[in-house]
Amino acid sequence: MPRKPYPKALEQFLQSEAKGGFLLFFAALLAFFLANTPWAGTYFGLREVPVALRVGAFALEKPLLLWVNDLLMAVFFLLVGLELKRELLAGELREPRRAGLAMAGALGGMAVPALLYLWVNPTLPEARGWGVPMATDIAFALGVLALLPRAPLGLKLFLTALAIVDDLGAVLVIALFYTGGLEGTYLFLAALTLGALLLLNRVGVWYLWPYLLLGLPLWYFVLKSGLHATLAGVFLALAIPLRRGRPFQGATTETDPEALEGELEALEEEVGEAQSPLHRLEHALHPWVAYGVLPVFAFFNAGVALGGLDVGPVALGVALGLLLGKPLGVFLFSWLALLLGLGALPEGTNLKALLGVGFLAGIGFTMALFIAGLAFQGGMLDQAKVGVLAASLTAGVLGFLLVRASLDRVAP
Repeated sequence: MPRKPYPKALEQFLQSEAKGGFLLFFAALLAFFLANTPWAGTYFGLREVPVALRVGAFALEKPLLLWVNDLLMAVFFLLVGLELKRELLAGELREPRRAGLAMAGALGGMAVPALLYLWVNPTLPEARGWGVPMATDIAFALGVLALLPRAPLGLKLFLTALAIVDDLGAVLVIALFYTGGLEGTYLFLAALTLGALLLLNRVGVWYLWPYLLLGLPLWYFVLKSGLHATLAGVFLALAIPLRRGRPFQGATTETDPEALEGELEALEEEVGEAQSPLHRLEHALHPWVAYGVLPVFAFFNAGVALGGLDVGPVALGVALGLLLGKPLGVFLFSWLALLLGLGALPEGTNLKALLGVGFLAGIGFTMALFIAGLAFQGGMLDQAKVGVLAASLTAGVLGFLLVRASLDRVAP
């Protein structure tokens, strides 16, 4: 049986995502509070403050909200791409039976919510929001699961793998269905830059800085091409090497205290050099994304003024998709995978726990708000935000209660 890859890194990832989920919640709560107080004008005005980047004759100007959604979220999508690549090539999704259960659950968790949304909103322009309830917020979901210290690691891994496959689905949906008119010249330049990045990988460039340096023009070309700028993060992640650096040599038998201290410092440096560029970048990005990028995104996007808001079919479709479609889709497709022998139930869990995880997957939040911003503007966007916030909160509570009840029934 193959050795489980990078258990320590995975544990650090789970802890980082869980803690980040709590910070995300408070940032969203603050935004919602400000949007419904006398400070609402200041809050909404802040989002529209123009910010310009000028270098000689070159100038790029956007409202602050779009810098957050286009540039900061590209960093988030870079991390998503790194996680996807690692999981598919060297992680949980490499093992067919574990991957089968997560992929089946994610497929159901994307298809059923989208169909339920379209059942409520079959015509345009409301139908454009079908992608909103497909998303799962891994930080929030793991944050809720972290409140249950007895939750088995297998259940956390299932939720993590499910959310990562879900993120892949969201990336494909954004690329295929929420992209404007394409500009051929910039699309060609983006492809050329991506080709150069892949060439760096191919010839064995192990340092990160050439990849990150080329990532800047890649982001600009993708932004101008008509594709959403955040996809540049995923494209960059594809080029980051997963292979390790020079082999780790290990310690000697040195016993002299001063020599041993020097040897330990050398070993720390050697361990860092032995890690792949992908692992080094993923490890470096995690705290910045969990404690910086996502809370900032939540603060700028979660604020919606309830005064005079008409809660119509868009809010209903989003809420129904997240609150009913997600748990139904995840549970039914996971059950079918188990029935057909395509997956294995995580150790220490039962079907009730899978249903609870299905509700936790209904916490759409970050990705759901992001896709809502691509699908709608004005009143429909506010409706979508209300649906996302209300359904995510309810799904989190129900998921927590169901998982806790399932753990009480599992024999110790």
